[in-house]
Amino acid sequence: MILAAGLGTRLRPLTDNRPKALVEVAGRTLLEITLSRLRTLGIREVIVNVHHFADMVVDYLKANDNFGMRIEVSREDVLLDTGGGLKKAAWFFLEGSNSSDKPFLVHNVDVISTIDLPRMLQSHTARRALATLAVQDRETSRYLLFDENNELCGRRSGHDKQPELVRSPKSTQTLAFSGIHIISPRFLPMMSEPGVFSIINSYLRVAGQGEKILAFRADEYYWRDLGKPENVAQAAQELQGKAFLP
Repeated sequence: MILAAGLGTRLRPLTDNRPKALVEVAGRTLLEITLSRLRTLGIREVIVNVHHFADMVVDYLKANDNFGMRIEVSREDVLLDTGGGLKKAAWFFLEGSNSSDKPFLVHNVDVISTIDLPRMLQSHTARRALATLAVQDRETSRYLLFDENNELCGRRSGHDKQPELVRSPKSTQTLAFSGIHIISPRFLPMMSEPGVFSIINSYLRVAGQGEKILAFRADEYYWRDLGKPENVAQAAQELQGKAFLP
């Protein structure tokens, strides 16, 4: 699933007349970059949630023959946030999968990276995780807390705020979420939150109930959040003449 429904408020004026999914970096849209990356991994079925300038995304996909993939669109009349968006699109991952627990990938449209997703999947599968989150040791406004086994145990806003713990670990590591996760389908019916909600709320709730939400350390890989115009300009500079992204 590609999360692309946001208003792109931080990206203005680039999103004054287009959705953030169609903002360009070095001549390519964020949506195309993400789809190309997924395609190189052998992913051929994708659902994209849309809201802001939704028809532009639909027309863009149609004009490009869905980039040779099966792409479904999940329209959100009201922005549902990450958790609500995934819950609305859950049908896509449960199709014909009565006994299947094949994990799926959720990827923000406004991040680009070289994170080793096959290796992340291998870690997820080996440890039988409910979800695995790509995280890094970097500055952010909202941190996730993981215990000595790299299992989610809480969160914290900023540096000086009191942490919110859902379990009592021996020690914690404070890490930043990258907007890329691998999820097992059995997580979908556990999302009991209604309406608009962050998927992090669901993760914390089930982690507090003993479910395994794992960290995948991605410090060694290139990663860039494209939520602001200056970040887009910086990424364009970094990608110029470099072939490390598909």
